[in-house]
Amino acid sequence: MTRPTWFRLNWFNMQKVNRATHTIDATGKAPGRLATEISRLLIGKHKADFTPNVDGGDAVDVVNAAKMTVTGKKMENKVYHHHTAHPGGLRSLELKKLWTQDPGDALRRAVSRMLPKNRHRNERMKRLTIKN
Repeated sequence: MTRPTWFRLNWFNMQKVNRATHTIDATGKAPGRLATEISRLLIGKHKADFTPNVDGGDAVDVVNAAKMTVTGKKMENKVYHHHTAHPGGLRSLELKKLWTQDPGDALRRAVSRMLPKNRHRNERMKRLTIKN
């Protein structure tokens, strides 16, 4: 019994994943707009043989992350929240404090939150390297 065409095509795509490395200069770019471009490359939507269930994206290197520009009053007003899953465990971190610690972490958080929340997310994030 032969399998359907779609099954054979997906299996073919899973075996032949060619990954390229893209280098992006973050100088003067907004973190959100940069994150959309990075997430698109990590997912692999720019490729002609894109398949949603196959992790066929490329690796991305970001340089000069400390030279990104943040517009408006986001540096003072933007707050990142997470919960520790314990009572009273809501933790907050302002962008200004995060930026002084590691500017690349703000971009890493933006990219992570733009990727689909599925099993491929961790593997895609491993292919992202950010240098200040």
